[in-house]
Amino acid sequence: MAIKLFWRACMCCVHVFNNFRGKDGCFRKDITNEPKGLLSLYNAAYLFVHNEPELEEAISFARHHLEVIRGSLNSPLAEQVKRALQVPLPRTSRRVETLHYLSEYRKEKDYKPLILELAQLDFTLLRHVQLMELKDISEWWNNLKSICGLTYVRDRIVEAYLWSHTVFYEQSCARARMIKAKLITLITILDDTYDVHATIEECRLLNAAIQRWDESAISDVPEYLKMFYRELLRNFRMFEGEVAIVDKYRIDYTKKALQNQSAYYLQEAEWVQQNHKPCFEDQVNLTSMSSAVPLLSVGMLTGMGEAITNAAFDWVASRPDVVIAGARIGRFLNDIAAYKRGKNSGDVESSVECYIHEHGVTDEQAFTVIYSLIEDGWKTTNQARFDHGALLPAVQRVVNAVVSMQLYYDNGGDAYTFNMHIQEIVNKLFLEPIPM
Repeated sequence: MAIKLFWRACMCCVHVFNNFRGKDGCFRKDITNEPKGLLSLYNAAYLFVHNEPELEEAISFARHHLEVIRGSLNSPLAEQVKRALQVPLPRTSRRVETLHYLSEYRKEKDYKPLILELAQLDFTLLRHVQLMELKDISEWWNNLKSICGLTYVRDRIVEAYLWSHTVFYEQSCARARMIKAKLITLITILDDTYDVHATIEECRLLNAAIQRWDESAISDVPEYLKMFYRELLRNFRMFEGEVAIVDKYRIDYTKKALQNQSAYYLQEAEWVQQNHKPCFEDQVNLTSMSSAVPLLSVGMLTGMGEAITNAAFDWVASRPDVVIAGARIGRFLNDIAAYKRGKNSGDVESSVECYIHEHGVTDEQAFTVIYSLIEDGWKTTNQARFDHGALLPAVQRVVNAVVSMQLYYDNGGDAYTFNMHIQEIVNKLFLEPIPM
């Protein structure tokens, strides 16, 4: 990380950056003689923000030369280059990348056996804690399934836990990790209900009850959703009991965010009911919010206690640019995956479909534009790290949440709904022997 911060500092100083150019203004070819430095340049440049064409040029230059030399590299650099060309290091899950490095470190020139042994021990001890959490949350989910009886809902509790784990892997974040995993699961039930099962009238009744947020509203909820509604309220009371008295207001913020989430789902259902074809801008504005990123950005911080100041929490709850950028990235990645897979009959038109219809372009042309918008989102995400130093603990968790979406939607797939891709990661993180 030190080399990456060094490179990023260099890039911020134009006169230093120009030292890497020749008299013709192009990058010096001798840079390519140091593959490890070239890889560091490539990864560090992905911390770019808006209006930094030099770093975009650095990415293109480094990528080209890394692709040329990748076949001649030795291990472990060859594996590191291969992964970076697929997903640059700043956009990878730290815990997953740790697994890779545990198996690669002994091949490094400055390898020290004691450091590797300590790293393996640390990973093993933390894994034991997380396996106990997986056991607890699986029991919670099985109980919830039994009570609610909603057989149409996706069974994704391990994926929900992994998603939360990607944001909070540290032992000190156990409470936040569990709350977020439960929130993801509750949101999944809502999503599957609004999206694939409930009639439009049932959607309206459920949303009205959620907006009231009171046990007395259960009589207005469709019969098959009554137990879920009761469990939803009960789980939020449990969340309140898990946080300090001074932090209970954070649960209120999360409750309001979930009420908004329900309203967004209802609006999507109304569009489908009306066969409404939104313009690209309207589609993105609504479905970015329904991506659940604004809700989870608030909800995931409720269990962080004093590690997140009230000022930082309130800032995240105000939906700053970094949260909106993360929501757009998540929405675009999801829509690309859905378009490639083929939409369900109850799905609202995706951003890909809206762009194609509005601009009369091919799907590949639409992908190009949307991938460009994803890159713009990453620039905004990076900018938050530099603009909000005093709020960095909260900013970094939001960034981690965006990174987690990269993990789930890698290569244009949806590993939360279709979990074959993610199963290998789950096995390596929690089940298989740690690389020795």
